[in-house]
Amino acid sequence: MNGRSQHTSRAAAVLAGCRILLGQEPAAGVCENLLRYLDLLAQWNKAYNLSAVRDPNEMVARHLLDSLSVLPWLDSPSLLDAGTGAGLPGVPLAIVRPELEVTLLDSAGKKIRFLRHVRRELGLTNMIPLQSRLESHTPLEPVPCVISRAFSSLGQYAAAARHLLGPDSRLLAMKGRYPDEEIACLPGWVHVDRVEKLCVPGLHEQRHLVMMSLSA
Repeated sequence: MNGRSQHTSRAAAVLAGCRILLGQEPAAGVCENLLRYLDLLAQWNKAYNLSAVRDPNEMVARHLLDSLSVLPWLDSPSLLDAGTGAGLPGVPLAIVRPELEVTLLDSAGKKIRFLRHVRRELGLTNMIPLQSRLESHTPLEPVPCVISRAFSSLGQYAAAARHLLGPDSRLLAMKGRYPDEEIACLPGWVHVDRVEKLCVPGLHEQRHLVMMSLSA
């Protein structure tokens, strides 16, 4: 399959996946920006090793649609993507939800440089890349929603994000298999509100979203 055919195939997969996950036709320009982001990621990945996934076709399900699968559970006006790496899930969410203010947090300078480039190229004014460790990030007020798919354990994630949370904040973790042992090891100040099974078009692997908050 030549480059043009591969791009056409990716475009069709992105459109079909967005229709399923959004439950409607995506807004004008959404699929185009998702594909442009994918192209930028593939280009920068050659030099900066931003993602272990090398094949842009594989990135559609593993990166774009996986990120968008959490949309039904996002109801806050702003979102902090902790340990965002190449911008996942934050960039796809910022593209699809232009009214959502997305802060992308990562300690690696090369990744933040990439995300600033993405912001300029795609005109994503609702996206704010910041270079910082989660433990060191000090916003002026509690963060309504923190999400990550990069932390190794729920306990480490909760401990690192605890200072950002208020009584109404939510802590979301994207995981693969249902994390029974990790949930059992959570400290008492963490309440697991629910765990939802995620359905990602084109990805035949287990995916779950763990939704947590501070215990009363």
